[in-house]
Amino acid sequence: MNTLDQIFEQIIADPRYVTNIRWGEPRPGHPEGTIAAHIRDLENNLTRLADRLSPRQVQLLRILVHVHDTFKPDAAPNVPISDPKSHASLAAKFLSEFVQDPDLLTMAQMHDEPFALWRQHVSRGSCDGERLDRLLNTIDDWETFSAFLVIDNHTAGKSDAPLRWFWEATKNRVTRRVPCDALTDARDTAP
Repeated sequence: MNTLDQIFEQIIADPRYVTNIRWGEPRPGHPEGTIAAHIRDLENNLTRLADRLSPRQVQLLRILVHVHDTFKPDAAPNVPISDPKSHASLAAKFLSEFVQDPDLLTMAQMHDEPFALWRQHVSRGSCDGERLDRLLNTIDDWETFSAFLVIDNHTAGKSDAPLRWFWEATKNRVTRRVPCDALTDARDTAP
């Protein structure tokens, strides 16, 4: 059985990963451009949060940082997160070649679900409660998933509003040690 560090090394050596992280140009929410640049920003955020996390969480988060958006070049545009051709579904499928941890695979699949729920809230005045319940009941390790949401959200070009809304909407339903503002200054200090 491979350790998480060995799995990480296999992932970043995979030709699909190596090719896809070169993709991207500056765009809304991702002014850094390439997936590789986004990964670099998230690695910096993970380093800043590491003292609040267990070594295993750091390893899991490092894998998520490197996989979650890596299949955007192969994804169908504007499809739901659940669509097999969404970047999240493609990322989870890729990750399943290396790990069998159902919760980690679910985190890869659902990493943009809180943002999608926030968008519903903004456009409709509320989000789909059943969809929120499914998310809350699907993830087991909310400590790790919440830390990932903080890491992924605190980059240049992203607003705090979706994360703050999600923390408020779920405050009595999940346990997490990492506050949503743990990296508030990341946008200003990231290299």
